Amino acid sequence: MANSPSAKKRAKQADKRRDHNGSLRSMVRTYIKNVVKAIEANDLEKAQAAYKLAVPVIDRMADKGIIHKNKAARNKSRLNQHIKALSEAAAA
Repeated sequence: MANSPSAKKRAKQADKRRDHNGSLRSMVRTYIKNVVKAIEANDLEKAQAAYKLAVPVIDRMADKGIIHKNKAARNKSRLNQHIKALSEAAAA
């Protein structure tokens, strides 16, 4: 446990930051989950709309360091792949 006043303050700040970052991370997961649900429901329009909403959020969290930039790129790429496959299936 922190003993000095500055260490106590830093522990308090770390707790506060962890809570805030956790909520941001949760928000990203929710946006991703919305896209996945639309893809699983085979709803192309909903999936594209959800993807367009998710991309800026994912990028913003990667810029803030909430998620790693490679993880952000991987998520966007995989979601986009699924949406393209869905659109090709709909066209065929």
